[in-house]
Amino acid sequence: MKKHKLPGTVVVLGTVSFLNDLASEMVTPFIPILIATVLGAGPVVLGLVEGVADAAASFLKLWAGRYSDSGRGRRKRLMVLGYGLSNLARPLLGLVSNWGGLLLLRGLDRAGKGLRTAPRDALLADSAHREIHGFAYGFHRAMDNAGALGGTLLAVAALSWLHWSVSEVILWSALPGALVLLVLIFGVREPPRATAEKNELRAPLAWPLLSHNMRRYLWVLVLFTFARVSESFILLRGNELGMSVVQVLLLWAALNVSKSATSVLGGRMADAFGMKRLTLISWSGYAVSLAMLGLVEHSDALWVGTVLYGLLAGLGEGSERALISLYADERERGTAFGWYHLAAGLSAIPAGVLFGAVWHYWNAGAAFLFAGVLASLCVLLLRFWSFARH
Repeated sequence: MKKHKLPGTVVVLGTVSFLNDLASEMVTPFIPILIATVLGAGPVVLGLVEGVADAAASFLKLWAGRYSDSGRGRRKRLMVLGYGLSNLARPLLGLVSNWGGLLLLRGLDRAGKGLRTAPRDALLADSAHREIHGFAYGFHRAMDNAGALGGTLLAVAALSWLHWSVSEVILWSALPGALVLLVLIFGVREPPRATAEKNELRAPLAWPLLSHNMRRYLWVLVLFTFARVSESFILLRGNELGMSVVQVLLLWAALNVSKSATSVLGGRMADAFGMKRLTLISWSGYAVSLAMLGLVEHSDALWVGTVLYGLLAGLGEGSERALISLYADERERGTAFGWYHLAAGLSAIPAGVLFGAVWHYWNAGAAFLFAGVLASLCVLLLRFWSFARH
């Protein structure tokens, strides 16, 4: 396989994601803590908040992906709008005093994500050579996770050394959020691409018009969403086991550095050995790590389980998305990624609430074990149903 370098657009998009997650992770780890302490709620409310937030994003992802396919320059414009909305709403979470306000602002934050995600993923595919799509997505996920690590460490430093309150840390997330928009506006250039001139040549929007392989893959992803619930539950488990706020933030940092450590390697492996094979390996490991989290009874074991979870999750992040670019041709990439994110997002509310309910009515161990069993089922479906004819 001929070696191709990452183009500048992919590198700049990685920088944008790094800065955005730097801002985001000065806020996100505090959400389960706010729900459990300030708002006096539990895992069901956390599942509802995170599920509604992800669903709000998903309804926009299909439209945004479809719209971005229809003209040059639209991918970047949607990204500017999406990143702008998120970085306007997110710092205001530092001012909320009830879970209704938290739900609204979290929903706006994720709506911004809905506007930008499918166009951004399509732009990555537009910009990188087909032979290094796994590398490009793996690099992007590594930058994303590195930003999450940096944001978490900034939050720890602000709490421990500067003695800021949680609200102050959240409000200061507006600063890296502003840098996101500056880098995006002045650094990202959308490359020329094929554009359909006639409506009948545009990418199919109707579900039955998607390819057979794409639909099977998306159905399995829907079920996998019920296993891949919000990682905020890991933080809630840490809080439940008596970890301090700083310890919970460091746990979140460990999760993100673990994912970042294997993202580029996973992308390279996907290009070299096959996206499908790498995805199967990652999902199998994911199921094992969820089972381990289900057996955790003290904080030391939670650290081990979280690091393993992060390493295995990061390994398959690039290949999972690169599979969409494999199935879609150039004129329908935005639409294909829109369907990908919509399929996962539509399951977010029932998945989050179901996981939270199992936790509430049984215990945290039962919830994580339940997710592990579902992940194992998804591996079997992916191998013997979705990939069976490929």
